[in-house]
Amino acid sequence: MNSNEFNKLLARFTIAAESGDGERFAQCFTPDGVYYDYIYGEHRGRESIAHMMQNLFHRDAGDDYRWEMFDGVIDGNMGYAWSLSSFSSRMERFKGNKVVIDGMSRFILRDGLIAEYRESVNGGVAMTQLGVESERMRQVFGRWVGWLQDRPATKAYLGRERGQWANGVLLENIED
Repeated sequence: MNSNEFNKLLARFTIAAESGDGERFAQCFTPDGVYYDYIYGEHRGRESIAHMMQNLFHRDAGDDYRWEMFDGVIDGNMGYAWSLSSFSSRMERFKGNKVVIDGMSRFILRDGLIAEYRESVNGGVAMTQLGVESERMRQVFGRWVGWLQDRPATKAYLGRERGQWANGVLLENIED
């Protein structure tokens, strides 16, 4: 996939997300694709991804939901983009509260579709705008810490000596 094709996929992805049409959104993914959402967790396969977008996210986010990707870059089968998103909450406790967040997204691509999606978003910024109580935030952040620490990549990272790897390359293999 080249840069132009990747940016077209990003546009389809965000337009489908904004529409609330879970099936349309899921069609941006391979049949076995995985979406890792920082709020709603891991969703595997198109049916689960469609459900997450339509029945969880759009249940909680208002009709004013927007999501835009910027600065999409691709190298082989991996792409990244920075994003801004915003919405007004539909959740009863936070109804009408406006949220705007930025994030970084990583896409693993296969056959022109998304095989894996991960995002890095400061959820504390979103929760503060919603008005989430500090004790509830502490509980959620604790769960996120657990997810981060339980990831195989995190365990491998923490198990290596400092300076052993740089950008995935063993330092002893790098010439000065």
